[in-house]
Amino acid sequence: MIDLHYWTTPNGHKITMFLEEAALPYRIIPVNISKGEQFAPEFLAIAPNNRIPAIVDHAPAGGGAPVSLFESGAILLYLADKIGRFIAPPAQVHARAEGLQWLFWQMGGLGPMAGQNHHFSQYAPEPIPYAIDRYVKETNRLYGVMDRRLADRAFLAGPDYTIADMASYPWVVPWKRQGQDLDSFPNLRRWFDAIRARPATVRAYARADAINTAPTVSEAARKVLFGQTAAVTRPA
Repeated sequence: MIDLHYWTTPNGHKITMFLEEAALPYRIIPVNISKGEQFAPEFLAIAPNNRIPAIVDHAPAGGGAPVSLFESGAILLYLADKIGRFIAPPAQVHARAEGLQWLFWQMGGLGPMAGQNHHFSQYAPEPIPYAIDRYVKETNRLYGVMDRRLADRAFLAGPDYTIADMASYPWVVPWKRQGQDLDSFPNLRRWFDAIRARPATVRAYARADAINTAPTVSEAARKVLFGQTAAVTRPA
């Protein structure tokens, strides 16, 4: 059994998509980040960066004590290696390199830039035109990178569906809110529609809908989510 400490964000969706694809038994432990539950001591014990998702694998490969991980990319890679699916094994050097580079591309590029896009266009207390323009344009550039990459292959790392695709897809789901036109990127659109139609993706997003029934960010939630400092997680 895997405990998934989760909330309904793109980074959270990555892990439910994987677990549904892999048919691994898991239990969702909701961490409502709008209420500050990410600062609870028991969560910080496994996720010191006070961000979801995090997992505790009670049956790691080879046995032994449970394994806890935070950071969505690390979790995806760990789980893929655990079951031997959705990432090429180390012996397949070239294929594994393809998967790893696109996983890290998402972690270092698409996620952070789209996240800033979301913040300045949707959540900032006052509009800052320069910031909005910067991150909308950078999101557009990254969409273009994916579109070119997908021109001659089904998925980001090649012909097979991998954790690189699972990592990237949730960050494209809010394309309208990001100020993008997905139809301007036909290869990306084809990839997006194919992943959206996967039964595991449908199941993963259904779990999200059942857990977070009030996704609108309130003014109180904004104060919890934004402007955090080290003092928030410092022990009393």
